[in-house]
Amino acid sequence: MRTIAIEEHFLASGFREAMRRNDAGQRGGSSEATMEEQQAKLVDLGQLRLGDMDASGIDLQVISHTASMGGSHPADESVRLARQANDQLAAAIAVHPTRFAGFATLPMTEPETAVKELERAVRSLGFKGAMINGTTNGRFLDDPVFLPILEQAVALDVPIYVHPGLPPAPVWEAYYSGFDPAVNFSLATAGWGWHSEAGIHVLRLILAGVFDRLPDLQVIIGHMGEMLPFMLARIDNVLTPVAKQLQRPVPEYFVRNFSITTSGFFSTPPLLLALQMMGADRIIFSVDYPYSTNEQGRAFLDRAPISPADKEKISHLNAERLLKLATA
Repeated sequence: MRTIAIEEHFLASGFREAMRRNDAGQRGGSSEATMEEQQAKLVDLGQLRLGDMDASGIDLQVISHTASMGGSHPADESVRLARQANDQLAAAIAVHPTRFAGFATLPMTEPETAVKELERAVRSLGFKGAMINGTTNGRFLDDPVFLPILEQAVALDVPIYVHPGLPPAPVWEAYYSGFDPAVNFSLATAGWGWHSEAGIHVLRLILAGVFDRLPDLQVIIGHMGEMLPFMLARIDNVLTPVAKQLQRPVPEYFVRNFSITTSGFFSTPPLLLALQMMGADRIIFSVDYPYSTNEQGRAFLDRAPISPADKEKISHLNAERLLKLATA
């Protein structure tokens, strides 16, 4: 069974140097050895990554830049770093075209430039869409300033992958402070806050009418749907009656315009719930490499108590269709 993983990260050399200058980039809550191992895998776009893939039967990774832990960059530097990251990833894909594909990094603080970079990444570099990490200066993607980026994605017929990012400072202070720094960091990110924020991001896009305006826009979110499959009935009961500006019930947009991935979530109950709420055509296998291991993802996929047909869809067919990836 061909296996494609689509939320798999790398760290570009330019961003790495910028993070070093800012004395940032550390992932709180992890041991020094774990962080060093993750960083070695993040910066590798060659044999180390391929060896990890081969050991667990991952045939292709769709690679995206890791969420920056180093804060914002000046506008001109953000543009330069994004272009360099995309060029670095494109060079690796050119060397291993059957093993790697890419999502673009966009300079979101410069929306007009981000539109142009998305077009360059897709048309010239062959990327399959873009990954956007969290809010930009506290603004979600429903802000009108970002609409041209979403319109460009529709024009190019590629999806946007919405990944969580670090919460804005006021949110961090209000919700994720008061404990040991490692606890604060984990609560604000992978332990809870990231997933809550991404779920809010989705709901804001829907409630703003983005999908009434752009009905063909496709969005991917990770982590087994960022809590939303569990909440869909409640959302329908509470939000749909008051969202009178929308053409459809809120959950209908979720199952028509979104796909979810398994990244970092390797237990059966959330998968079965997602299957019940969304169907197998909207779920795509991912690992969240290197923050999760290919071994974890492979074991989860192999033991998943679902039909062979659904497993084929999740393992590779859905990714091939949505991202227009070559079939095996």
